[in-house]
Amino acid sequence: MSILKVEIKELLKSIIHEQITEDILNRKAPLFFQLQKHVVEELIHFLAEPSLIVMNNYNDKTIDEQMLIKQSNLDFLLNILFIELTTNKACLNNLPLKNFRIAIMDLVFALFERQKELLLVLNECSLEARNLSITLDVINVLTNKTKQCQWPESFLTQSSTNLGETLPLTKEIVDAADVYFNRNADEQLMKFMNQNINRDWNPLPHESLNQFIESLPAESVPDSTKYHSFSYLRDIPSIHIQTRAKLFYLFNIFVGKVLPIIDLSLPPGSSNLTNQIRAARNYILNTTKFQLFDDALSQTASSAGLSPESVNFDTVKASLAEHPEDTMFYQAYKQLYSNASRTFRRTNDERPWVAVFIGMHSSDGGGPFRDSITRMCAELCSTKLPLFILCPNGRTNSGSNCDRWIPNVFPPNRPISDEFKNQYRFVGKLMGMAIRTRNLLDVRFPILLWKQLVQEKVTIEDIEAIDISSFSIINQMEENIKQVKSLNEYEDGDINNNCDYLFSSIMSELTFDVVSSAGQTYELIPDGFHIPITAANFEDYCMRYRQYRINEFHRQIDFIRQGLYSVVPSAYLTLFTASELEEAVCGKGYIDIAMLKRHTCYNSDSETTPHIVRFWSVLSEMFSEEQKKLFLIFVWGRSTLPNRDDDFSLSFSISRLEPTGNVDDALPKSHTCSFALDLPQYSTKEIAYERLNYAITYCSSIDDDWNMN
Repeated sequence: MSILKVEIKELLKSIIHEQITEDILNRKAPLFFQLQKHVVEELIHFLAEPSLIVMNNYNDKTIDEQMLIKQSNLDFLLNILFIELTTNKACLNNLPLKNFRIAIMDLVFALFERQKELLLVLNECSLEARNLSITLDVINVLTNKTKQCQWPESFLTQSSTNLGETLPLTKEIVDAADVYFNRNADEQLMKFMNQNINRDWNPLPHESLNQFIESLPAESVPDSTKYHSFSYLRDIPSIHIQTRAKLFYLFNIFVGKVLPIIDLSLPPGSSNLTNQIRAARNYILNTTKFQLFDDALSQTASSAGLSPESVNFDTVKASLAEHPEDTMFYQAYKQLYSNASRTFRRTNDERPWVAVFIGMHSSDGGGPFRDSITRMCAELCSTKLPLFILCPNGRTNSGSNCDRWIPNVFPPNRPISDEFKNQYRFVGKLMGMAIRTRNLLDVRFPILLWKQLVQEKVTIEDIEAIDISSFSIINQMEENIKQVKSLNEYEDGDINNNCDYLFSSIMSELTFDVVSSAGQTYELIPDGFHIPITAANFEDYCMRYRQYRINEFHRQIDFIRQGLYSVVPSAYLTLFTASELEEAVCGKGYIDIAMLKRHTCYNSDSETTPHIVRFWSVLSEMFSEEQKKLFLIFVWGRSTLPNRDDDFSLSFSISRLEPTGNVDDALPKSHTCSFALDLPQYSTKEIAYERLNYAITYCSSIDDDWNMN
């Protein structure tokens, strides 16, 4: 810079005494001579095409290292020239220099305006970068099991800006609440918030959500009444629950800002950034997830102008089902599979097919369609189809999840046939249809299946949840070895000899094989049936055993996932937890009578009419969950209710039935297409129970006007 200043002063002296030539310029100011060439070039570009001043390059050339060096030199020269030409009065008395001064000032002004635009863009980018950095710091705190990470101060200071002055968060109150919460308590609080927060309260922050947080109990003692359904929250002081809810709310505000710039279409392991966001899926509210997911569903819907396909069902053959090909599922698969990825992309309440029951005489007003779904789901979770089998706990009637059906097992080293692959994919397509149209599926699959569908890691605990004895053998073997080693250390004996004795005497018949969930035995390594387990190879055996059990259903579930992702966009679906996906496909897992009651209308009666009161009492107090499902099938042709109030497109209608004989002897009648029930005025609750139970158990055939008979 000092060299340039000296050279420019020498040139200004020369202007007074003599005319500057190229030779004088090169001799007295060699550095300026070289740089002025670049200035002239830039001025010519600028004068010829002024729009170039706002472009990042000229003639679409790629910016390389030489260009960056050149630009840096030019910026430096222009700054020096601008200062000298605007502060030296001699420039105003020389016409060529005056014109040069004007051109330089115009160029500097244009560059200055461009720089201001770039600074604005840079500030916006910086804000996104800061939000992303804060979000990742909070995720580290939430997912750190040791609780050694500190809540970032930059996150807490945003509480007053984003939540308002009435919901402040300070380090002291956050730390005080933090000691009461573990992963289980956090999950229950998120469940409580999702149950009470409307999915339409977006984008965040939202005034209604602020009011919800403010309305939570804020006493320094637990509120077992407010949180009676949440065992991990019942004993936590209310003020700390409210504080934690504020934290989750503020976190979701940040997540909502950064999610649009995250590529969630990447598979697990492809991006550390995406992996971090997915790791926090348990802490992302449904209103945050569904805002993006519902938009993606709308953008990928393809039902415009598509008429529902007609599917012919031979219900008589399906009811006998001597072969898998006779089932309703297989009949639908053969007729729908090829176009399902397109035709299943319907919007809410649209039907992707019209069910034609062969031998019956009316058009499908909705009841037969829903009934076909119900029957297919019943077949999937049965022995009529070879796709799924009852889990080991169910077959032995031990442990938990005895009603769960797992994918059938195939030899690990052999390919699965294309026919089975496509049938599993069709199951996934049906799941996608259920999510899009809210025609939910009554299937009972274990959590490990739903976890793999959202690309969440399956654990040993997930396997034990459907097979309580799955790892009992190797766990016992490891415990025996541990005891032998401990005893040898105490007695200073020969560990190797004692371990060899243990394997030769107690485990001599064990080889490198595994009994699958279906009961077949497979080799874990080539010729494994003939390789005994010894102290030397025991660890390798345990590793291969666990690896097989964890990946036993991987291929089958992956085909289901392929079908699912062909109907619904996969990106935001990977933010769902396994339980959330199960609920989106299957519903809540129980019949919410209170919600059904909210969507019921009465013809000639009211909610307080005595026989209506008795009806609701039977439904809510006397019917089991299975009976409630049968009742829904009886009146609507489906075994599940919508997940939320907004998903009801049709109200349940109850009309009074006036029989010709004794009222207490009459059975109720249903109309599945219109979701309606004709109910006699039963005189007692007990009689109402008997007649309703008989109807839902034995009157399940559809004919004529699709009434249930």
